[in-house]
Order: sequence, then structure tokens, then C-alpha cells
Amino acid sequence: MERKVKYNCEFKLRCVEEVLKRHNSVKGTARANKIAESNLTCWISRYNEFGIEGLFPRQKNKVYTADFKLKVIQTIENKSLSLDEACLIFKIPAQSTIISWQRKYAKDDLAGLELKSRGRPAVMNFKRKQRKTDKPLTREEELLKELEYLRAENEILKKFNALVQAEQANQNKKLKP
Repeated sequence: MERKVKYNCEFKLRCVEEVLKRHNSVKGTARANKIAESNLTCWISRYNEFGIEGLFPRQKNKVYTADFKLKVIQTIENKSLSLDEACLIFKIPAQSTIISWQRKYAKDDLAGLELKSRGRPAVMNFKRKQRKTDKPLTREEELLKELEYLRAENEILKKFNALVQAEQANQNKKLKP
């Protein structure tokens, strides 16, 4: 299944060539094609770095390891790279990806960069009932089990009695004018 993109490769290439080959300004080209200047400058830098391959859409979301994320953050700090430069060097599609890594790293160090599972867990964690064993219960265990059963039965009867009384009270209110 192909990724849905807002601007196709031909459109991106046409805009980039307007700037590079026809020497039009980035601002003018962006305004004429009704796109953001930042998009156009990003396309130009990707075209300069990777050629026409840089304009093709990514096929799927890439999953980055914690070590790779840490390497990117440390390289940015050590070499004083801008986010644009880091995106080009490490082939990361968006600056916002690096920004989120930096925030997570500042908050939780390396643990923040670890991949966390998202969504609903694959297997629900139900508390399983203990299986009945063949060995007989002791007298004390039998009495405790019977006591628990009788208490539950007593609670049910109390609730039933309360419902009956409430229903009778409603009928009495209806009968009285």
C-alpha cells in the first residue's frame, strides 16, 4: 500500500527546478505554487543531498533504536548542528522527530528514548481462577468457604428486600391522591 502524500514527486521536482535552474526565489516560487517556504527549502536541501530520490515519499514509518536516537542527539550537541543539517545527515524526514527525542532525553535520559509499546496489549491479563484440586479442604477452609457463600447470599437478599420495599413505596405513592 502506497503512502498518501500531499505533494507528488513531479510537483516537488518542478518547484525545486524553478528555484535551482531558473533562479527564481524560494519565496516567489512558494507563493506561486501555494506552498510553505519551509517545505520548499526542505525539498531543495533533500534534492541537493540525495538527488531525485530525496523527493520520493517514504514507504513506511521507520522505527529508530534508542542508540541511534542518542547518537543523533549527541552529534547535534557536539558538532553544533542545526536540526535541518541533522535531518539530512541521518536521513530523518522531519525536524519534529528530533525535537521530540530531545525532549524525551532531557526528561528521562536514555530511558526516555526506549521504544515503548503503544495501543492495546496483545493479550489481556485476566486473573485466572485457581483450579480445583483433588485434595480435600481442611475443616477450617470449608467453614471459611461456607461463610463467604452465606455472606454473599445475605447481601443479595438484603438488596432484593430493599428493591421490594422501594417498589411498594412507589405503589403506595401512586394510590394516594
